[in-house]
Amino acid sequence: MTPSHRNKIIFVPGKNPKPLASVHRALLWRSLLGGVRLADPELVAAVRAAQDSFQIAAWNNLYYHQIKDAEEDIPWIDALLEKSGPDPQDVREALRWRRRQVRWLYALADKFPFLIALLSNKVVRDTIRETERYFNNGDGIGEQVRELIKAPLRTMFAQGDRVMIIGHSLGSIIAYDALWELWHAEHNPGRVDLFLTLGSPLGMQFVQQRLVGFREAPGRRFPGNIRRWQNAAAQGDLTALDRALKDDFYPMLEQGLTESIEDINAGLYTYFRNQDGLNVHRSYGYLAHPQIGRVIADWWRAGG
Repeated sequence: MTPSHRNKIIFVPGKNPKPLASVHRALLWRSLLGGVRLADPELVAAVRAAQDSFQIAAWNNLYYHQIKDAEEDIPWIDALLEKSGPDPQDVREALRWRRRQVRWLYALADKFPFLIALLSNKVVRDTIRETERYFNNGDGIGEQVRELIKAPLRTMFAQGDRVMIIGHSLGSIIAYDALWELWHAEHNPGRVDLFLTLGSPLGMQFVQQRLVGFREAPGRRFPGNIRRWQNAAAQGDLTALDRALKDDFYPMLEQGLTESIEDINAGLYTYFRNQDGLNVHRSYGYLAHPQIGRVIADWWRAGG
């Protein structure tokens, strides 16, 4: 396998400012290789050699107009990649009572958005408000960030590439909407071979009611260009409020729009830590996890 391999991966980041795109890509790639190494050590050299197959849809600078300093994350990514899985402390913290309590409050605000301002957890409030900003599309910002995904996809589809999209957090929403527009608005016949969502809020009612196709007729509500969809939600990840998406998007299966939707959540404990402690939602932690590494490795091998 060489850098010209037809397997192509587009990573769509989640919210918040990110490092310079080239630096962020390198950190994400390193994390992804760490997960593949744990899952399939014999494959990792071949994937590493095809690094040109991996790109990111770097929408965050356009959205936030600022660049994050990557230096603060590097030692924590180093520590992450030295581990092969969660330790007992990681598991205990992911399951602690406070997280369960906050999840209940988050669920309540999902059903009754006017309660968002009353939530005491800043992470919860910020997550919901960031998705609201995207959906409001002020100054066309939603359309602009979706174009950063659609542009490379048009090229890849035209070339006959085999494509995986990895959408993390808010990035999974942006990617989903971009796929809907390619299929229904542009009538592009290309299909994504695997849509892998990580820590996704797509199970939230607040989100689903604002997706670009939500108010369309039943036959146009969902995209038809996702061959397979796998959704991973770590224990304790408050952004992935509803950790199962198959039930929410089951009509896609009934209408023959996708071959499968699989939820990966049982026993999934991510273990990225930084100066603030355990953060089960970070993209580096998802990518470096052996369960996610297994998904990527299996997909890569299937493309031969």
